[in-house]
Amino acid sequence: MQACFIDGDVIYRQHRFEVPLNYQDPQGPTLSVFAREVCDLASDEQALPWLVYFQGGPGFPSPRPDSRSGWLKRALQQYRVLLLDQRGTGNSTVISHQTLAGMTPTKQADYLSHFRADNIVRDAELIREKLGVPQWAILGQSFGGFCALTYLSFYPQSLSRAYLTGGVPSLTRHADDVYTATYQRVQDKNKAFFAQFPQAQAQCQKIADYLLNHDVRLPNGQRFTVEQFQLIGINLGRSHANVPMYYLLEEAFVTVNGDNGQSCETLSYTFLNAMLAEQSHQTNPIYAILHEAIYCQDDAHNQRSDWSAHRVREHFPQFNYQTGQPFLFTGEMVYPWMFDQFANLKPLKAAADILAEKADWPALYDIDALANNTVPVTCAVYAEDMYVEMAYSQETLKGIPNSKAWITNEYEHNGLREDGERILDKLIEMGNAIAHLPK
Repeated sequence: MQACFIDGDVIYRQHRFEVPLNYQDPQGPTLSVFAREVCDLASDEQALPWLVYFQGGPGFPSPRPDSRSGWLKRALQQYRVLLLDQRGTGNSTVISHQTLAGMTPTKQADYLSHFRADNIVRDAELIREKLGVPQWAILGQSFGGFCALTYLSFYPQSLSRAYLTGGVPSLTRHADDVYTATYQRVQDKNKAFFAQFPQAQAQCQKIADYLLNHDVRLPNGQRFTVEQFQLIGINLGRSHANVPMYYLLEEAFVTVNGDNGQSCETLSYTFLNAMLAEQSHQTNPIYAILHEAIYCQDDAHNQRSDWSAHRVREHFPQFNYQTGQPFLFTGEMVYPWMFDQFANLKPLKAAADILAEKADWPALYDIDALANNTVPVTCAVYAEDMYVEMAYSQETLKGIPNSKAWITNEYEHNGLREDGERILDKLIEMGNAIAHLPK
């Protein structure tokens, strides 16, 4: 019997599916994939169309809704929604430093190589068949949008609509191109942040200099470094993040009394605890290990990432902080030193190096199939997106017929979270127009 519960006027059902780890070896090891069905209680007995949600990441579970709000509120007006915990995340067979501990680095790397968008989409397709759904719509946020284009490449006949928000990738560009653009966008966000809070520059330099001259430990015992501090700049690409970041910097130091009776400043436990909480790589290692692999999409060419963000950073030396120089935050980049410094990534260092050198990744997209697309595809493309380059999104959409983009600077990358009801409503309306349906 399916586990379910009712909250207000919404019913939630839990589903579990057994899927192959490797679809090229269907008789081999299997994984468990968890999905949560969400439906308007009054419409539950009706034969509603389905909408599957693909979460951003990679390596993060689907949302855990606790109210009928945001994009879900709009979706429930006409869809039965499936919130998919992508393989390796949430209540699916999970990837963590604990679950990988019993494997050699080579086996870790081989195992992890099956957790990209191609197999996430194959899981979804298997689930569609098991549920007996002829076609369904998909909604992909950020990396979920990458998954959506993979789905359109492999199984377009299974889709009625595709809605993408902040997640239209390049189909052909190397990771180096992606990070070259990303560093430029991160510079823009730094400029805007320090223009809004001029006093924050001196405070950031003070924190960075303190870290250079002291052995500072996070609550988990891990040494905290300037490079780790810079990583919180990932928040600069989200709306309403600047003010909370500034407040956090304000309380970075606390005055304490030493044994000699003299007082001195040190980094506060509150600040350090917040810094540890920012390190999602500790609990969601797929994000660190496979982040660059999502850009290894073309099996016809050498597609090793070779720690792209780290290499490209050499062309942007302003991000390498030195005392007396301006301080800059970094963004959505993954670096090899993380596997030397982060407590829960250290056991995965060798596997991460193997995957960074992997050159035989299978293709993630079928450009010919996308060039003959007939599924209505509507996208929210954010003009000032720090994570996904607008120019590359436009480049991709030019090659996909029956697609339409809403390009806007009203939102940052997390627009779906901020104003999801409006955004999804607009994408549905645009999709209806492509399909020549009434509003």
